[in-house]
Amino acid sequence: MRISKDQYYLEIAKAVSKRSTCLRRKFGAIIVVNDAIVSTGYNGPARGVVNCEEVGCLKDILKVPSYQGYDVCPAVHAEENAVVNAARNGARILGGVMYIHGETPDGKSAPSHPCDRCKRILINSGIRKVITTDEDGKIIVYNVDDWKIYDTEKYMKAIKEAKKNDNA
Repeated sequence: MRISKDQYYLEIAKAVSKRSTCLRRKFGAIIVVNDAIVSTGYNGPARGVVNCEEVGCLKDILKVPSYQGYDVCPAVHAEENAVVNAARNGARILGGVMYIHGETPDGKSAPSHPCDRCKRILINSGIRKVITTDEDGKIIVYNVDDWKIYDTEKYMKAIKEAKKNDNA
């Protein structure tokens, strides 16, 4: 039986994730425009910077939970690298779709939703949809425009809380 296009591209994102040097989770991302792959990226440090496979994971040493501690981790996220690699090579990604695969070091699927920082990059890059899977392999489709609302509401809530605490 022939797999769907979404499954096809997610399998390619899975292959890309195998290049990650992260000891905690391996992520791969691909950007597809007009049914053609225009860029890929995986999580790891900036080009030429030491990686966790070489020296260990600072987040593990400090016991920092996942999706936190971005200030101590040298990694560039898979989503960011896919956008950066497109820019380095002059590939147009406006209106594209990003496919993301995440897995644990033992090869089990891991949740692979973009963090807030990556959501903002995807909004600004013009990616229109993100497709990934949950832990059970069920396909999840995110509309990037929805993240504009989410980010605005989150920021306004933080502003309101900060003003409340400032007046206390």
